[in-house]
Amino acid sequence: MDTSNLQQVFLRVRSNKVFELFVIFVIVFSALVVGAKTYNLPDSFFILTKWMDLGITAIFLTEITIRFFGEKHKSQFFKNGWNVFDTLIVIVSLIPIDDSEIALVGRLVRVFRVLRMVSIIPELRLLLNSLLKALPQLGYVLLLMFIIFYIYAAFGALFFAKINAELWGDIGISMLTLFRVMTFEDWTDVMYETMSVYPLSWIFYLSFIFLTAFAFLNMVIGIVVNVLDEERAEMEQQENPQPSLQEIQEQLNRLEDRLAGLAR
Repeated sequence: MDTSNLQQVFLRVRSNKVFELFVIFVIVFSALVVGAKTYNLPDSFFILTKWMDLGITAIFLTEITIRFFGEKHKSQFFKNGWNVFDTLIVIVSLIPIDDSEIALVGRLVRVFRVLRMVSIIPELRLLLNSLLKALPQLGYVLLLMFIIFYIYAAFGALFFAKINAELWGDIGISMLTLFRVMTFEDWTDVMYETMSVYPLSWIFYLSFIFLTAFAFLNMVIGIVVNVLDEERAEMEQQENPQPSLQEIQEQLNRLEDRLAGLAR
């Protein structure tokens, strides 16, 4: 079997849905094994989990090897960030987790193996890539939200500190209290306490909730959804690329040459 045929075999295995589902099952099983080790279980079970961990690592090593040899352009394999992430997870998983200085690193990496689910499932990759691309736009929204927090916290510290210094003693504590209000964690108790001195202080709370919990959070959702749509359109374009104008012109020229040959 020559190299090209062998590559086609690896490519078919890598693209096989059964293979993908098997890898997903192993990733989930790996996460369950790591979680089971946090319980007080018999020593015999920990010996079993050790062998399970070796088997899982061997499967991941085989899977990343199949993906590498199934790649048409192997030099491009490690230009994909997810491939680099998966390879590092597999390599570090080879570190023994016995009483060694880097045993903690080995255990942490085994916890992070569940993140490989993102690299295997395209929909999860799409969501994460969209979130990362939306961060620059989200930064401005969060900056504006911080400004609103700061203004309301300063207002609260000036007027409500004498009512309850534990909630409004300074601007830092006031911002934590406002975060509690924004997340609706017993915020009515805070409001009723200040209303006993300032009956119109409900305007302070309702306006703050409207600006943060409703307006700004909806802006964040809108930005993420917009970037998600752009990422989905880009992914579809990559999977089904449209011919360029030059390619269309070349096809028309070839078709004209064929017609001219038939006319002769």
